[in-house]
Amino acid sequence: MAITRRSFVGAAAAPALLGVQSPNGAIGVGFIGVGNRGSYLLRHTLDVAGVRVAAVCDVREDRAQAAAEQASGKGHSPQVYFQYRKLLEAKDVDAVVIATPTDTHREIAVAALAAGKHVYLEKPMALTPEQSLAIVTASKAAEGILQVGFQLRFDPRRRAAMEFIHGGGIGKILFLQGYRHGGDLPRNTPWYFDRTVGGDNIVEQACHILDLMTWAVDRAPARVFGSGGINLYHDIPPGRTTMDNYAVIYEYPGDVRLVFSHIYFDPPGFTGIQERVFGSVGAVDLARAEFYERANRGAVKLEVPDEGANSTFLSLKDFYENARAGRRPPVNHADSALRSTLVAMMGRKAIYERRVVTWDEIAR
Repeated sequence: MAITRRSFVGAAAAPALLGVQSPNGAIGVGFIGVGNRGSYLLRHTLDVAGVRVAAVCDVREDRAQAAAEQASGKGHSPQVYFQYRKLLEAKDVDAVVIATPTDTHREIAVAALAAGKHVYLEKPMALTPEQSLAIVTASKAAEGILQVGFQLRFDPRRRAAMEFIHGGGIGKILFLQGYRHGGDLPRNTPWYFDRTVGGDNIVEQACHILDLMTWAVDRAPARVFGSGGINLYHDIPPGRTTMDNYAVIYEYPGDVRLVFSHIYFDPPGFTGIQERVFGSVGAVDLARAEFYERANRGAVKLEVPDEGANSTFLSLKDFYENARAGRRPPVNHADSALRSTLVAMMGRKAIYERRVVTWDEIAR
């Protein structure tokens, strides 16, 4: 489903020519933001063949130097930067991986696309619908590809389950259920708890599961209602503005509902993630790639190619191979990432405003 906002006006800068790859065919990659997530992406990148880590950048010198040492230990010689625009000027950087706080995504991604770089942008796409649309607009005019970090689409089990669903294995989709229950986010990352920076937990964290559910239905929801707040961690950490619990109900065309809850104070015995899609023939557990037919007892394990492979590694590997070989749309491309990001923002708006919010309000 193509998503447009006709009233949105934003001229993207003309793209520069893509950087020339090194003679040995390796693609030069620069990392912008090498904190918790960025260093994790770097670690998996170091296991991908045909990739040369050319640069690392972070506003914190200790993180930038640690990332450079991490890459050097694997035979790379990255240049260290503390300003991302300096990294974008580097001729030996063909692609960038952006893993910065959500409120910086639009600025950095648009600049990187305008500089002619291939861009792997961590989820969620941005902080607001307008910022997200600005990135999509820039990507349409850019020479490089844009891939967004909804890496669960590359998880072997979830991918096999999705192919089974889309192939008619569960019949007509009737209902979806998901939850993410666990302890609080790491307190050593302050911006996680500032919704003006991260977008709140439904956008910054739950967007992965909402992306999968929307991918299963393969259309945007018509409306949503939700409720949430801070019930336990009042001012913990100090100044906290992000919720510690919420629940949302999405209604998709065809009278299909998704019920999703997210709790940050679960005791260990209750902790877990659930992603289930129910159909007229049976139901599928996405995370386990198991099919439960209504007429029979017990689960049928779906065939899962590459089972056990890491989804982040597979997502990055696909990005680098795509950047070298051509411009085919990745499975987590700009339009799908926009739709899933807007779905999360739609739920956030419903919770904050305590009312039913329609898709037309968020994606007009």
